[in-house]
Amino acid sequence: MKLSDYAERDATGLAQMIAAREVSAEEVQRAAREAVEQVNPALNALVGDLFDAPLSCEADGPFRGVPFAIKDLAIHAAGVPTRLGSRLTGPGIPFPHDTELMARFRRAGLAAIGRTATPEFGFNASTEPVAGGPTRNPWDVARAAGGSSGGSAALVAARALPVAHANDGGGSIRIPAGWCGLVGLKPTRGRTPPGPDFDEMLSGLAVEFAVTRTVRDAAALLDAVQGAGVGDKYEIGPPSRPYSKEIGAPPGRLRVAVTTRSWSGSPVDPEHVQAAVAVGRELASLGHVVEEASPPLDWEAFLRSQLTIWTCFVAHGALTLSEALGVPLGPEVLEATTLASVEHARRLTAIDVYNANQLCNTARRAVAAFFQHHDVLLTPTVATPPPPIGYLDANDARLGALGWLEKLFDVIPFTPLFNVTGQPAMSLPLGQTSCGLPIGVQLVGRYGDEATLFQLAAQLEQALPWQQRRPEAVVVR
Repeated sequence: MKLSDYAERDATGLAQMIAAREVSAEEVQRAAREAVEQVNPALNALVGDLFDAPLSCEADGPFRGVPFAIKDLAIHAAGVPTRLGSRLTGPGIPFPHDTELMARFRRAGLAAIGRTATPEFGFNASTEPVAGGPTRNPWDVARAAGGSSGGSAALVAARALPVAHANDGGGSIRIPAGWCGLVGLKPTRGRTPPGPDFDEMLSGLAVEFAVTRTVRDAAALLDAVQGAGVGDKYEIGPPSRPYSKEIGAPPGRLRVAVTTRSWSGSPVDPEHVQAAVAVGRELASLGHVVEEASPPLDWEAFLRSQLTIWTCFVAHGALTLSEALGVPLGPEVLEATTLASVEHARRLTAIDVYNANQLCNTARRAVAAFFQHHDVLLTPTVATPPPPIGYLDANDARLGALGWLEKLFDVIPFTPLFNVTGQPAMSLPLGQTSCGLPIGVQLVGRYGDEATLFQLAAQLEQALPWQQRRPEAVVVR
């Protein structure tokens, strides 16, 4: 298979070619391997080398051997070491079992060929851990690819892979999708399984899924993996019909709220504001009712809750690994903001954690009330273009835990709220900066209503096509 033919097709298109016997799965996987090896020296998006052979998958699954990669965080495949973006784990920890989502990826026919880079414990909006060095944006290698699913996003944006695993605890699917020009869906809490290792990952903030280049790939993949696993804490009703059926289905006349003002009060780049406003105008021209409106949010209370939840998550992971591996915590194995998070969490009490959950409850109910009068909320995905490598330096000892969270949330003020509410949210590559960088626009739907997001996203993909845009710095050739 020619590399140029491979790079032009999304996962659905490749699966169709394999099904029609125009090409074999093995040929597609060899092309993927060549593509990744071509771009990765410039991107640094992999953890370690590619696997010697793709991980086993079901040949008759809907994706029929399409190449794939798994992020080096949360998910794991039996026998494949996991590093979590940290020096603390050394060469990595192999688990004896697949996570439930990994098993579903295999059943879907996705053939994992490697692991993708992530920041330490996923606690960064950029992927530049001390353990592996920075992952670079294929649109501009001096800039961040985003985090914490930056490795996956970089490879998919560079067209080395059609789709890759990702997860999202504060925007970690949507942020790199926005900065790399991809489709990034964070599904509803409970839509994909976190087990068996977690009952509610990151106190329920984190959800697993993927980054893709097309809306139809996101829909087909969610069809393949959605639904609770055995013993999952959250279980929501299945969709009324497959999500793939929503692609091209008329969404009806939706009530769309638009806001470009960050709840934090931090400034939003004018070109990102303009992109969101332009999409709002396009939706109005398509017949939707569009108005400027925003759910209320007490940002300071919200920030306090997130500081407690995130530092407890980081501390639990670091302390558990330290005890299991017999490795003391210190700057030799952990980044400065991770150590600051551990120390902050040590000072918290059970009452502090309970209070954080109560603050999340207040925010969740206020936003749910807003969505009784609106079907979709439209915002910029992020507040700025991708920052230069080094700006989001998690090893900066001057920041402390609160300073680090504030710095992150100034850049990504639009995404974390919907991890708290659990609603589905999707970043679409609907704009470009004056210097040619992608701009993501976020669509947020009601809890459990991915169907409306797919209908609307497919409508926008048709009206404002982005497939002709591709990176010029690093792309498969």
